[in-house]
Amino acid sequence: MNAIKTVFLLVLLSGLFLVLGYAVGGQVGLIVAFVFSLGMNFFSYWFSDKLALKMAGAGEVTPDQEPHLHRIVDEVSAMAGMPKPKVYVIQNDAPNAFATGRNAKHAAVAATTGICASWTTGSSRPFWATSWATSATATFWSAPS
Repeated sequence: MNAIKTVFLLVLLSGLFLVLGYAVGGQVGLIVAFVFSLGMNFFSYWFSDKLALKMAGAGEVTPDQEPHLHRIVDEVSAMAGMPKPKVYVIQNDAPNAFATGRNAKHAAVAATTGICASWTTGSSRPFWATSWATSATATFWSAPS
C-alpha cells in the first residue's frame, strides 16, 4: 500500500511540474518540466538511500569497528531471510536508527552512536526487527532475492 502511495505522490508532483512548466513556458516549458520530472524521479529512485545517509552524516563501518551492531544486523537479516545490508553509524548522541534502500539487495541500516551506547544484550533485536519489517514492506519495491 505504501508503494502505491509513493508512486501516487511522485506522479502528482510530476503532474504539478508539468502544469507549472506549461503555465510558465507554454509547450517549451512543458517539455523542460517533463525532462526535469524524469530526472527527479530517476534520482529519487536510484539515489535517495545515498542522499539520506549522506544528509545524516553516516559512515560505513566494518565488523571490526562495530562488532555488536554487525552481529545484530547479521541475526536480524538471517531471521528475516534477507541479505545483510550495509551497516552505517552516525556520530550523534541522540538514540536513533533507520533502514533505507530501493530493495533488499541495496539496503542499508544506520544507527547513531547514542543508540549503540544505550543497547543492552538482546534489547535491540525488537527494534531492528520492527525497522526492517517496516522497510521491507514500505520502501523496498522488490522482494528479497
